[in-house]
Amino acid sequence: MIAHSIKFLFLFFGIGVIAQPNTEVYLMDINQSDNSLWISSFKNVSNNNGYDNQPSFDGNDRLYYAGTRNGQTDIVQYDITKHLKKWFNVLTSGSEYSPKLIPETYMVAAVRLDTSGLQRLYLYQNASGTSSLFVDLAVAYFNFYDNQTVLASVLSSGQLDLVLSDLRKNSHDTIALNVGRSIHKVPGKEAMSYAVVNDEKNYEIFEIDMDGKYEGHFVCELPIGVQDFTHINETQFLIGSGDKLYLYDLFGSGDWMEVADLSAYRIKDITRLAISPDGTKLALVAEPVSEIRK
Repeated sequence: MIAHSIKFLFLFFGIGVIAQPNTEVYLMDINQSDNSLWISSFKNVSNNNGYDNQPSFDGNDRLYYAGTRNGQTDIVQYDITKHLKKWFNVLTSGSEYSPKLIPETYMVAAVRLDTSGLQRLYLYQNASGTSSLFVDLAVAYFNFYDNQTVLASVLSSGQLDLVLSDLRKNSHDTIALNVGRSIHKVPGKEAMSYAVVNDEKNYEIFEIDMDGKYEGHFVCELPIGVQDFTHINETQFLIGSGDKLYLYDLFGSGDWMEVADLSAYRIKDITRLAISPDGTKLALVAEPVSEIRK
């Protein structure tokens, strides 16, 4: 069981409000067995000074993430098979964050924070990398249910509120108040998951049924200090804390169980995670441990 003693991480709503840490995006093969997660082929795929963060998969062979370029943050496309990365977008007046493939298209959506402070969700063309406004809301974090349905944490009066945008109808409905940054489509279900801030200022995982009623229901509480999670499958969740990974099984003991120790890879402060659609690869964000010279 993971101890509930991790220092709480306060949520900063504006992406560029504080100095960004020197994070890296790591990719590895995974194989799950009982209460263990076997890790192999561990690799730093960003390997770049500055802020590299927010990975998401495009199928099983491609990864997108936000990476530092010339003092700003842009979209990186990483080819897993060829071990090659390239800048996806044309330089803009702002920085791009949280890039994700728009389902059933060759286009990418990302949050742009302009130098003016304007924060919106933009669409980026694959062929040219040029952009256009996609959702005219102050989106901070988001994910897709399908290519016309976006669930997003939106800036609202000093907090984040969960907004469901139906692009077919051009409608935007607030579903929940005071939520976090982790939003996912639930594997094998017509549902999406998100995190809500509770009365103790910790995070709880909720799911919302995407059947038109949009009723949210409680799933489990995240450990103190953790707000990022991902799905292994329909019934299992994965989080990172420090240099370890923890699993929660809806049919298990009701506790977060340690399943992998990544300390040998010299990383710390694991945050964002993403699992490939076939469940064989894990991307995560962490800070490298600096070598101490004597």
